[in-house]
Amino acid sequence: RRLRYRGPDWSGYKIVGNGKHGIAHERLAIIDPDSGAQPLTNEDGSVMLAVNGEIYNYKQIYQNLHREYVPKTGSDCEAIIPLYEQNGIDFANELRGMFAFLIYDSKTGVLSACRDHIGIVPLYIGWGADGSTWISSEMKALSEDCKRFRSFPPAHYWTSESREFVRWYNPLFISIKDPPSTPCDLLKLRDAFTKSVIRRMMSDVPWGVLLSGGLDSSLVASVASRHAKSHPENPFPRIHSFSIGIKGSPDLKAAKEVADFLGTVHHSYVYTIQEGLDAIKEVIHHLETYDTTTIRAATPMFLMSRKIKAMGVKMVLSGEGADEIFGGYLYFHKAPNSRELFLETRDKVEGLHFFDCLRANKSTSAWGVEARVPFLDYDFLELSMNIDPEEKMIKKAEGRMEKYILRKAFDTPSDPYLPEHILWRQKEQFSDGVGYGWIDALRENAEKHVSDDIFKHKGDHYPYNTPSTKEAYYYRSIFEEFFPSQAAAETVPGGPSIACSTPRAMEWDLSFKGRADCSGRSVSGVHNMAYDATFEAK
Repeated sequence: RRLRYRGPDWSGYKIVGNGKHGIAHERLAIIDPDSGAQPLTNEDGSVMLAVNGEIYNYKQIYQNLHREYVPKTGSDCEAIIPLYEQNGIDFANELRGMFAFLIYDSKTGVLSACRDHIGIVPLYIGWGADGSTWISSEMKALSEDCKRFRSFPPAHYWTSESREFVRWYNPLFISIKDPPSTPCDLLKLRDAFTKSVIRRMMSDVPWGVLLSGGLDSSLVASVASRHAKSHPENPFPRIHSFSIGIKGSPDLKAAKEVADFLGTVHHSYVYTIQEGLDAIKEVIHHLETYDTTTIRAATPMFLMSRKIKAMGVKMVLSGEGADEIFGGYLYFHKAPNSRELFLETRDKVEGLHFFDCLRANKSTSAWGVEARVPFLDYDFLELSMNIDPEEKMIKKAEGRMEKYILRKAFDTPSDPYLPEHILWRQKEQFSDGVGYGWIDALRENAEKHVSDDIFKHKGDHYPYNTPSTKEAYYYRSIFEEFFPSQAAAETVPGGPSIACSTPRAMEWDLSFKGRADCSGRSVSGVHNMAYDATFEAK
């Protein structure tokens, strides 16, 4: 019941293993709304599955099985069951999608859990004082009942038999010691991303795209629109797009231009700063984090998702992941060499489940909407993360701005994907693009709630991940109201950061010292509207 908002369409609950295990599922019906209720079972009921996510290649899985399997439902997720029966738990490399699932096998008495390759879908695991193990999509379902809990690591599976995490996803870009050297093939890059977007367009319910007017979301919208127009038999041939910002924000203007160019049915939402401030506490409760960057960006996304759900739309495509893959954040302008850039992008991709994936999933799921992220496709990552990082380096003297190769892959003047000024628009972080006044207001609001005297003793109150600014302190204090345990605090990583960097990148440039704020405007001499030399993060 604590997670019913994530799946408002149906509830399923089963007691198995002679009362030893309980499996519960709250369903958001996207594929096969009529018959796909969970938990799902195999033919004789000996294998039971509860899953959150989407398996985009489920038809291919059925075709490639060693034996014929007749699905009991039209759910894409049911394809997991025969794969498990055929291969045991080590089969996740066959899946193309986003997922977190539990499987109970009554023949062996073993309960297994698995999370997707990047952690697009959230999952937590906890341990009760009575020796019980709890696994849940969100922390709030187990935080009151477990003495110890943590984020379930992406790219791993766990079984009640071994009680250990086993890594199943081992791509080359994670295992190699030296940066890759594969030259960039722009046509392959464009084709791979196109396939990734099309994969995620499968739906039996109305869907749309989140469109900020930045490069990443605009490319998602463009590819989806092209495919929809070329397939008029699609049940949803005209795509709806959604944007949000405070009045006069850069994103609202750019998104409208892109929508007009693509011919989407566009919906712009204007929110006031006060509406955003009023939502902060609820946002932190849903996100289960106190990370400043995440909360700044999630608040408008949370407000927009409520509007989207009110329109009857249950699924959206979103542009998360491109900045991590291609070095798109503005601090990458200061990357000293390609090796450092590669190591930073690798760490950023591996950390997405703490930040952008968490934000995209939980701020939309709060209203029963599912966000799908084409840039984090298994196959697209294999291609894009193994490109020579020298090709991702920003070289202003040569006209190579951030995400140059991604922009160039879709630079087709004879048949343009986007207006040229949008294709080459400077990176704008979502929390900046919704309106520069938003972040300034958040800082001012924190000043009202956190006095100088309270902040002076921040290390005494929060020795772990001590907040470095009053804004961070304010979010931490709200988080603590909902999740007071040390285990909860430790689910959020910390360390200094500028414009969404890891702590490592803080060493790239002396100008970063004292400007450790997650806004892209904190990168001196790069952002068109950068803070002046007097700016100091506090």
